[in-house]
Amino acid sequence: MSESMFDVLHPEVQLLIVIKLQMLQRETLPTLTYQNLEDYLSKMRWLRKTPSTLHEVANDILAINSHEVIRYLTHQAIVEGSREKLEDFHDLFGGVI
Repeated sequence: MSESMFDVLHPEVQLLIVIKLQMLQRETLPTLTYQNLEDYLSKMRWLRKTPSTLHEVANDILAINSHEVIRYLTHQAIVEGSREKLEDFHDLFGGVI
């Protein structure tokens, strides 16, 4: 195979993501989306180094467990929430702030 970049845009990587997504949805995270898993891979697991071979990618993706994804999504929610104003959460408090 030629020098190919195995990132989340690669068709074989996308197939592996879909397979792992279905596994996680069936086992523990029924509301997990493809975008959640893709973000976890590109913004967390492969932030510093993207695997250079397809078998490394497959091993990486298939080794993901629900705890890692939940930890990442929780962190992302905290980061995004900290950027918002208190008024943006008025619907959570019944309109009282």
